[in-house]
This record gives sequence, C-alpha cells and structure tokens, in this order.
Amino acid sequence: MDAKRIVILGATGSIGTQTLDVVRRLPERLRVVGLSAFRNETLLREQAAAFGVLSSGLACGENADLVSLATLPEADVVVVSVAGAIGIRATLAALEAGKDVALATKEVLVAAGSLITAAAKASGAKILPIDSEHSAIFQCLQGQKPEHVGRLWLTASGGPFREWTTEQMAKAAVADALHHPTWPTMGRKITVDSATLMNKALEMIEACWLFDMPIERVGVVVHPQSVVHSLVELVDGSVLAQLGLPDMRGPIECALLYPERADLGIPKFDILTQKTPLTFEAPDETRFPALALARRAAGIGGTLPAVMNAANEAAVGFFLDEKISFPAIVELTARVMDAHTVQPSPTLEQIMFADDWARGAALRLMENRY
Repeated sequence: MDAKRIVILGATGSIGTQTLDVVRRLPERLRVVGLSAFRNETLLREQAAAFGVLSSGLACGENADLVSLATLPEADVVVVSVAGAIGIRATLAALEAGKDVALATKEVLVAAGSLITAAAKASGAKILPIDSEHSAIFQCLQGQKPEHVGRLWLTASGGPFREWTTEQMAKAAVADALHHPTWPTMGRKITVDSATLMNKALEMIEACWLFDMPIERVGVVVHPQSVVHSLVELVDGSVLAQLGLPDMRGPIECALLYPERADLGIPKFDILTQKTPLTFEAPDETRFPALALARRAAGIGGTLPAVMNAANEAAVGFFLDEKISFPAIVELTARVMDAHTVQPSPTLEQIMFADDWARGAALRLMENRY
C-alpha cells in the first residue's frame, strides 16, 4: 500500500504538530509533502527538515500562498488547521483539485458551508472531520441510512466555568478562561471558545453542513469527562456513541487513513478500569447564550454565520488583550449580528466581505463600548 501524501496548513499549531506526530508514528502509511505556518518560520524549517519536505512545499507568513500549497499535484490529503476564515480559499481550491480535505478549522464550513460542500460534491473529494466531536459522529454514522438518523448530539466538556455563577464569570480573568479542565493542549482562541461554549455553537453549524442535517436536529449535551466525544440518536430510540481518551491524535489518524485504521501506540481508553462515572447534563443557555446564536445564524443562513464567526473571533481577541470582560465576548458578537444586513446565497466575495465587515463592526462597537 502506497503512503498517503499529506499537506498540512497550519503545521506549527496544536493540530499541525499532533498531525506530524501521527505521521511520525505511521511512516509507512503517511508522508508529508507540504507544510505552512503563520508566524513560526523557525519551527516550520525544523519540521521540514525532519520530514524531508522540499522548499517548494513550504509557505510561511500572513500572505503565504496557501492555495498553491493546497493544490500541490503530489498531495492526496490536505489538512486544514489554520485559524479563522483564511482557510476558506485554500479548502475550496483543494476540493476543486480533487484533494480530500481533513478539516480541523470550524470556521471554513461555518462561514462558507454551501460553497465548500458544493465543491466537494462536484469533484468527488471527501471532507473528513478532525474535530473530535465531528469525527465521533462521522464514525457512528458509518453504515447508517440517512433516514434512520434522528438527531446528532455534540458533547461539550462545559469548559472551566461550568459551575461558575453569572456574577463570577463577569469577573473571570484570561488565565481562568485558558484553564481547560480536560483538553490542556488546545490553542488560546479555541480554549476561550470552549469557555463560552461558542466552540459548540460553531460545531452545531459545522455539523449541519458535514452531515446534511437541519439545525433543529443538532443538539449539545454537557459531558465533563470528555470520554464520549459525540452521539448519534437513531429514529428507533437507539443511541450510538464513540468513546476515547481526550487525545486529538485519534481523530487525526481516523481522518488521514480513512477508511483504514492503525495502532498509533498512544494510551487507549480502558472501560474496565474507568473509575470516574460518565455524566451528562443539559447546557445552561442562560449563562452560555452562544448556542442560541448558532441556531439563529443557521436558521437565517446567508452571510450571518460568517458574521457570527468573525465577530466572535474579534471579540475573543479583545478579551485576550484584556479590553473586554468574559461575558462581553458573546454580547459583542450578538450586537454585530444584530447590525448586519444578511446576504442570502452569498458568493465567496460576499462571504469574505461580511467577514471583514464583522471584524470592523466589532472593533467599532468595542471602542464605543457598544
């Protein structure tokens, strides 16, 4: 069996480095042919040397040509793990070129789901989810007929503020929000999204596009132990779940090797020695209103999901810079959504314009304190 040839967009980030660890563990199954980074050129060069990537397969910097890298003729699979909406053009280009995409960037489908899924359908290329929640659903759906699926359930750890009161969250510091209880290796932005549950809001919309499911049939359940990664409820009442330790290398392996599997030599979940009870609870949408924003954005559609995503990204940046409070992240995002004139069935240019507009609107509202 020939090794799959991999391009990693965002190689120096959390998902990128863990993807390289998966490749390192499966040298006969996977080979890296392209790498990109946003800022860390030193680490990128070290990675390229370690994995034998030629200079023609490297891209670094804010204006790096990700499209050329995503369409390398020799690539079989493109891992998209760049932060934010900058991965949209590269993802589209990869799919249009017939490359399978292992997708770790939620914002790509949230902002441009109609365009991305249409490109995949036209070329026959596959979108393979890396997010642990969507990977779990993807695995549970194998062999299931669409008409047998009743509801998708995304699990959430609840983040660091699951038991905090509204008053306590109003005083939360950046360090508090970055202290994730079960996934300590995530980047700063996604860790804050986990604290607000905005990561689940984005994942709800992403699930709609990945699995052709209306937002009314996508739910969220809080599962603090992060062992059950998501569930699929069938129409007969049966519920399928995918379990595993909180380690992103499993979902990465699943996406890169699909439809095959391999032993990575990483710690495995042992149900016989699992001593902590596995618990589930409904999210408190009064304290965590981001989920309602997702239902609104998905229900209206058009450019509104892109605006929600971009406004949140800007607001998280303001919080990390200590310019706004923790609750203000979702409040500011909602204000930007309220101010937006939705464009239905948007083109890529309209989506990117809405993304830019939302960031500017968020900045203006923040500076004027709403």
